[in-house]
Amino acid sequence: MTAAVDRFHAKGYHGTGVNDIAVAAGVPRGSFCNHFASKEELAAIVLQQYGQTRRLEELSDAAVAPLERLHRYFEFLRDEQVEHHFTRGCLFGNFGSETADHSEVLRGGVEHCLERWRAALTEVLAEAVRSGAVRAGIDPEAAALFILCAWEGALVAARCGRSDEAFSTWSSPVCSSPARTTLRSEPSRAGPPVPL
Repeated sequence: MTAAVDRFHAKGYHGTGVNDIAVAAGVPRGSFCNHFASKEELAAIVLQQYGQTRRLEELSDAAVAPLERLHRYFEFLRDEQVEHHFTRGCLFGNFGSETADHSEVLRGGVEHCLERWRAALTEVLAEAVRSGAVRAGIDPEAAALFILCAWEGALVAARCGRSDEAFSTWSSPVCSSPARTTLRSEPSRAGPPVPL
């Protein structure tokens, strides 16, 4: 399964063949058919496996302040992209863009994974609102969706530019210290408040 996650993440759904996975796993191609009815079935399981590596549990660590938790979490995701030289992106986003219009199984799988991610972000933002770290008028669920969508867009820009510039731009209104002031009740002198 580790080989399948790696191949799908590196080459995409359409770019990965059963033989690629078998070779990477060091097993005969025929063994694939003994375990999976199709590549689509395997890909659905791969989504779940990948989801388990997203460290969502760290977003609920009450020992860390909510916004610091959010900052550390996205630092982990950013560092992961840098480690791979901006070549892989997010498997959820990759599969979503490749298969959502053609595979109901994978579309539903991606949707489920993104909803779990959004729920985890919503909860940490709700904690930030309750603690006063974020202004009370913020809708945690809407803000979580904004952060998630903006992050996926930043991944595309980083991959195309082979640079972390998009991550820096993304983090300024979301995780940086100046933004934390903007997130409070005081209006920003630099212009309209960020969506959070």
